[in-house]
Amino acid sequence: MLWLPGLSMTRDSPRREHIRLASLVSTATSWVSKRTAACGERITGHRIPAAYWLYLPETWANDEERRKQAGVPQEVRFQTKPDIALGHIHTLVNEDVPRGVVLADAAYGNDNDFREGMVSLGLSYAVGIQSSSMLWPPDVVPLPPQPKGKMDRPPRLLRRDEQHQPLSAKDVALCLSTTDLCKVSWREGTRGRMRSRFAAVRVRVTHRDYWRKEPHPEQWLLIEWPTTEKEPTKYWLSNLPASIPLRKLVALAKLRWRIERDYEELKQELGLGHYEGRN
Repeated sequence: MLWLPGLSMTRDSPRREHIRLASLVSTATSWVSKRTAACGERITGHRIPAAYWLYLPETWANDEERRKQAGVPQEVRFQTKPDIALGHIHTLVNEDVPRGVVLADAAYGNDNDFREGMVSLGLSYAVGIQSSSMLWPPDVVPLPPQPKGKMDRPPRLLRRDEQHQPLSAKDVALCLSTTDLCKVSWREGTRGRMRSRFAAVRVRVTHRDYWRKEPHPEQWLLIEWPTTEKEPTKYWLSNLPASIPLRKLVALAKLRWRIERDYEELKQELGLGHYEGRN
């Protein structure tokens, strides 16, 4: 079974300044949703949202007059979208929903607290990140603490200097040679088999590691670099095992297409389109 939290958001607009979050659960045999229309039609085979939450923008959360007019309960306070998603996933874990790999786009994958929240729940993830995300490239770690002075306490924190700095995900990718890139196919599309070039390297995130005694653990940086493009187009971070084959890593990271498809069906069949939703 595979658990795919899908993060669905509305566009900002003058009339609808909210974002609706849907955590989609998928299993090897799709959850079946049944709806009886006026003609008695039955729609089956859909994966359905496991949770919804009405996102309250920070501007609304801090505007007492607007809150009063909209009837926002006093106990509802501002939460970031990653915080809301993490709360949903935590609830699903407590309810013993079958576990799998958590997938999310860069709006969530860039959030270190979101990724660490997955780890604390014992979950694996493959999440998008931006090309500007800073990483320690393969076989490189922060500098060890400075040597102890004669009268000082022994330093314990990792450090950097002008010559020893992390790289962006894009720069890590640009350091690769063509032999590091492999052609991988992952599923059938409407125009045939889906294929692209990928590379996967072991990296470490840099988030505030100068306040740490040990480097962050290694994880995968997955890079997609189509042959038709001058530079990489997509990046993912994943804490899946170091032994995972590249083809399987790609297939898991690319499973977000199911969420995109299911969301479009939910908009058409269940009326989510009325909320100006998007993925």
